[in-house]
Amino acid sequence: MPGPSFNDDDAPAGGLVAKGQPGDNAAPLSITEISNILKRTVEDRFGFVRLRGELSGVKRAASGHLYCSLKDEGAVIDGVMWRGGAQRLGFVPEDGIEVVATGKLTTYPGRSKYQIVIEAMEVAGEGALLALLEKTRRRLEAEGLFAAERKRRLPFLPRTIGVITSPTGAVIRDILHRLADRFPSQVLVWPVLVQGQGAAEQVANAVVGFGALPENGPIPRPDLLIVARGGGSIEDLWSFNEEIVVRAIAASPIPVISAVGHETDTTLADYAADRRAPTPTAAAEMAVPVLRDLATTLDEFGLRQRKCALRPVQLGRERLEARLARMPRPEALATQPAQRLDDLGERLRRGLADRAAQAKDRLQGDSARLSAPLLMSRIDRSRDRLGAVRLQPALLTRPLADGRQRLASIFRLAEHLHPERPLQRGYVMVMDAQGVAVTDAAHARKEASLSLKFRDGMVDVVPASTPRPSRTKPVSSSSEQPKLL
Repeated sequence: MPGPSFNDDDAPAGGLVAKGQPGDNAAPLSITEISNILKRTVEDRFGFVRLRGELSGVKRAASGHLYCSLKDEGAVIDGVMWRGGAQRLGFVPEDGIEVVATGKLTTYPGRSKYQIVIEAMEVAGEGALLALLEKTRRRLEAEGLFAAERKRRLPFLPRTIGVITSPTGAVIRDILHRLADRFPSQVLVWPVLVQGQGAAEQVANAVVGFGALPENGPIPRPDLLIVARGGGSIEDLWSFNEEIVVRAIAASPIPVISAVGHETDTTLADYAADRRAPTPTAAAEMAVPVLRDLATTLDEFGLRQRKCALRPVQLGRERLEARLARMPRPEALATQPAQRLDDLGERLRRGLADRAAQAKDRLQGDSARLSAPLLMSRIDRSRDRLGAVRLQPALLTRPLADGRQRLASIFRLAEHLHPERPLQRGYVMVMDAQGVAVTDAAHARKEASLSLKFRDGMVDVVPASTPRPSRTKPVSSSSEQPKLL
């Protein structure tokens, strides 16, 4: 095929400058124009879509908008949720959660990418219920309804047990049968629906109703409550996840055992109850002890009590027998003292004889020294020593003179220091009503009356109410009436 021919005026196909051709109806589009055309086309074709995928790269902008990506095994699509829709979400979007997003597809010209504008987003399948359950659990836990310190101890032997369950199911039969086997007790059954519409309200009303019973009323108030239901799916057990049931159990004045579902089933009622039982039968086992075990325990306690009472007597008898075995015989106790007594008696006899002999010898020796010439000689020597002693009068008179001189000095000093000696020189002694000397002005102002003692007599005065100058006129000693100072 021959190629196109060009004249000199025509621009070549590979020219540098683009020129329009005559009759050309394909004018070049701008990037903005083609982006808008694509945007309208995508939005018209995919104005409403529902996508299922896994969240990835979830982040919230400062404006409140939510940005994320939805992905599966083969592809990824960006998503955006405006602030209004993001605030209405019933759960917190996180990476790895599988969701169903509803919205419309559009393009983002700034990056030449297409994305979904999400209007609503839900957790896919059963995960939606689990997400709602987790949200409610966290909120109630933050209020302290599940705190461990709120849990109460179950009564050891409840007289009356209240059971909240369906009256026609196998649960109530299992509970009654187990209670009869372990410890027959009085049981009050409050029949309720355990699933479906209105079940949560009935369960909550039953818990509140049992707690409102008077303690001494015609219907005995239970000492323990059992909230029970058989196993089932999460939808079947959902009534026991309702907030109204959880709050009623947490506020119950009676301890509560939650026995909802099987061992692997967990509801919010289990968190709020004082104890959780894996099955309704296990709840009956928690509620009461075994009667036979109690009887056996009482018998063991009685036996231990008797042993404890007899043990001191037995121990005392054993100790007494052991001590009696270690004690010597009476005749053996007297053997050594008798022998020692004989020994001491013999020693006493010999000692008395020896002492008598020694005294006799000393007496004979003393009698030899007490001869008359020897005594007269001792008397003469004593008389000569007495005559040699000279008693001079000065030995007695000198101490007397010294003592008399010291006494005179003390008397002169006492007379000079006598408190009334200054009165002879014109001074006055001030005394209060009790005759005690007043030494300062403050003391004098406090007294109602004072006495002035002069050399030749006393004068009564009354202190002035206000202080006066220190220099005052002398008071006449001849005045008989009290004067103001």
